[in-house]
Formats: sequence, structure tokens, C-alpha cells
Amino acid sequence: MVLINIFQDLQIGSHFMATKNQPFTSLNKSKLTNGNGCKIGIVVSEWNKQVTDKLYEGAYNTLIESGLNASNIKTLFVPGSFELVYGAKFLASKEELDCVICLGSVIKGETPHFDYVCNAVSLGIKDLNIHLSIPVI
Repeated sequence: MVLINIFQDLQIGSHFMATKNQPFTSLNKSKLTNGNGCKIGIVVSEWNKQVTDKLYEGAYNTLIESGLNASNIKTLFVPGSFELVYGAKFLASKEELDCVICLGSVIKGETPHFDYVCNAVSLGIKDLNIHLSIPVI
């Protein structure tokens, strides 16, 4: 599947978290498989829009460059990262998709709010992967 190859090539995981104020990584687009025919949902948090808009733009453009038709990318905006799980479930129930991508941003402050939101969203996405027949990332 195209997304598996994209995210393996991006080296998702500790590589990103260990780099501060540096580019994510260079995507070797020659390794992308043809995504023609795939239908992808993208759920985007509107909170911290300056970050999530760029995440969305990068994901959308990469999907288009891998051969997806724009009409096969369904986007849903939700108020914050906490709502990503509901948005992903909603999109998966309303559209015939091959995958749902969740994009959000949570900023760590002085309170445990960051931990609560990150934990809830992580567990929610895990639960969706258990219950749905498509991957949610």
C-alpha cells in the first residue's frame, strides 16, 4: 500500500522526535508506489493551524505526487487533536477509504494537559485500528 511505503521511507518514529528544528527528512520520491485508485481520508486539527496546515499540505501533496487523484482524498477538519479520533471514525463510516491519516499538534506546557490529550488520542487511534478494517495513522 502506498502509505506504508511513504511512511517507511520517511522513517517515522524516533528519527523525527530526536531532531529539533531540523527538516523531517528527505523523501525519496522515486521509491513511492503508484497510489492511483486509493482513497485516503485526512483528518486535520484546526488548533495550532500554523503547524497543522503545513502538515496537511505536505501529506496532501505527497499523496498527489504518488498518483492519487485529488477527488480520492477526503479531508475533514476538527477543532483540536482530541477530536481526531472521532473525525477518523466519522470519515471511515461515511466514505469508502483505504486509510485515514490523522494530523494534529499538541504543545507541552506547564500542566499535564499535553499528556492527557496525547494519551487519549494515541489510545483512540489504537482502538480504531483494532475495530476498523482499514489503517488509521
